Amino acid sequence: MIRWACICLLLSSAALAGPDTSLRPVSRGNILTLEPSGSITPSPRADTAKAAATRENGVVVSLRPALRSRRVEKQAKTQRALLAKGAVCGDISIQGKAIGRVKPKIKGCGIDNAVQVESVSGVRLSQAAVMDCTTATALKGWIEGSAKPAFAKKGGLRGLRVAAHYACRTRNNQPGGKISEHGRGRAIDISAFQLHSGAEVTVLSGWHAAQSSKTMRRVHKGACGPFGTVLGPNADRFHQDHFHFDTARYRSGSYCR
Repeated sequence: MIRWACICLLLSSAALAGPDTSLRPVSRGNILTLEPSGSITPSPRADTAKAAATRENGVVVSLRPALRSRRVEKQAKTQRALLAKGAVCGDISIQGKAIGRVKPKIKGCGIDNAVQVESVSGVRLSQAAVMDCTTATALKGWIEGSAKPAFAKKGGLRGLRVAAHYACRTRNNQPGGKISEHGRGRAIDISAFQLHSGAEVTVLSGWHAAQSSKTMRRVHKGACGPFGTVLGPNADRFHQDHFHFDTARYRSGSYCR
């Protein structure tokens, strides 16, 4: 009897001792799994969860993908394709068409790789303007850097009234004069600014008007840099009603009056 009691006591002690290694919980995000190990071993899912989180001010925040419907994605893709189809000068923000070489009517005129620009950075031109890509790019720089910001508080800039673009002629149409930069596709003349409200601010009246004088001078000054030559009402009698911009470059820098 005593012998059997000893045997039962030994068996009970062995059962209470348990295995040498216990199953310990391992964190996998919000899921706990058990692994037979003496230490916690990170799982692939735990690594993925960690990689999908970012720390902001000491707080771990999970990154959530932006949800876009297939319809929205398809519309955006179609819009990009349409814009790319009308892009010129390798810039999707300059819309129009490439027209290639423009033959000169007189010596000194003409453009090797001309484009016909219809809009720039969402701003429509009143007429498709023929120029080279250097001038189109300068026009974009001026519109984005000066013209649009200048009219932002006045309802926003919708369009530009183009007074002149490519024309094979002399400067200011003076007989015997030098070929104008217009005749080389390097110039554009702007006579008015069209706003989203429907209003139009002309160079002729806006330059001296109290409510627009400051804005007009701002866009005039802002063109000096993107363009090599900037002329306005203070330049001479030929530019009272428009701004003349061209991409001729001078050793002394831009010429602005």
